[in-house]
Amino acid sequence: MPPASTGASTIVVDASAPQSPVTTTAEPAAAHERLEPGRPGYRRMSLALFAAGVAAFALLYSTQALLPALSASFDASAGQASWTVSAATGALALFVLPLSALSERFGRRQMMTASLAIAVLVGLLVPFAPSMGALIALRAVQGAALAGLPASAMAYLAEEVRPKALIAAIGLFVAGNSIGGMSGRILTGWVAQAWGWRAALAAVGLLALACAVAFHFLIPKARNFRPGSLNPKALAKTVATHLADPLLVRLYAIGALFMTVFGAVYTVIGYRLVEEPFSLPQGVIGSIFLVYLVGTVSSAAAGRLVARLGRRGALYLAVSTTAAGLLLSLADRLAAVLLGLVLITAGFFAGHAVASSSVSRTATTGRAQASALYQSAYYLGSSAGGTLGAVAFHAGGWAATVALGLLAVLGVVSITLYGTRVARAERRALVPAAR
Repeated sequence: MPPASTGASTIVVDASAPQSPVTTTAEPAAAHERLEPGRPGYRRMSLALFAAGVAAFALLYSTQALLPALSASFDASAGQASWTVSAATGALALFVLPLSALSERFGRRQMMTASLAIAVLVGLLVPFAPSMGALIALRAVQGAALAGLPASAMAYLAEEVRPKALIAAIGLFVAGNSIGGMSGRILTGWVAQAWGWRAALAAVGLLALACAVAFHFLIPKARNFRPGSLNPKALAKTVATHLADPLLVRLYAIGALFMTVFGAVYTVIGYRLVEEPFSLPQGVIGSIFLVYLVGTVSSAAAGRLVARLGRRGALYLAVSTTAAGLLLSLADRLAAVLLGLVLITAGFFAGHAVASSSVSRTATTGRAQASALYQSAYYLGSSAGGTLGAVAFHAGGWAATVALGLLAVLGVVSITLYGTRVARAERRALVPAAR
């Protein structure tokens, strides 16, 4: 895994190439000047995608802080209630690739707008779910709708933003994810404590609606997108090409493993804090998610970390921080648990920002599909982490959940070390043998 700098090389998509999932229907247009800090449109673009990130994560994880309340309301176990999260993330993972292909035909901006609109509509229906099964089904539909947003957003940024500003721009989008995850959980925690979980989910739906409206009016038109007609065979070939790229596969695995840790920790933490020795009320548990602010900072700083440490160095720092947080969270003191969550959150968001931006830089064709595959792996990791974390907690308590997280962390370290060895071997091969 070669080191990356903030000055990414230019990524060009050749829509007429065999690997492209679309067939170009119009003559190529002259490329427009791309956005960068200080230029017109960059601030609007940043605010729009920040709002989209807030809405997406607030909706996607809207039930996570409410799992103990859902278990009590529907007389369900932690594992059963965790499916209200895993169904959404799993559906997103399944639909992100086909919807990213549709974005190649209909446009990134249009796909993001439609995805947010449908997800918000379902979000306004979720509070009326009559049973756990109905709630899980609605959450799956919501996750499928949101699948059109992440990969399209990454492709939009790669096409519309100057390469040297790409990591920072993606970091801001990921920062919006962290704010959405935080605000959604805090909002649901306090509203649920006062009026119940149904009112809490309604409040998240209204928050997402406001963000979707802001996105619609702020997002600049795509100026470097070239639409085409879908070509299923070419799409399959593009996906196969990406899956045959060892670097991309390593990045996909890293994203999945980071999200396994994060999904396990934040699915189970509410159950741990509601029990002895903490016995915290629902509103206070929701406020625990203020630590997401740390993720906002660490994801936005990912570009500077890569510039200073290189891509592998930034990943080593992120994974070390995550592991330290997991170990610290084993203590039975609330201050130690909170500090552990801070470290886990900082490490996760930094690692995710580095890995996801590296995918956008590495793919030279079919960028939307490359990003979609990353998102699929990422959200499959979330689904696996949420479900396995709940099962582990039921079987062995918080220590078992931490053990699961450390196993995933070990996987990230192993993959990154392997990438380091491959990069060194490639550099040695380029050096002429001494005579």
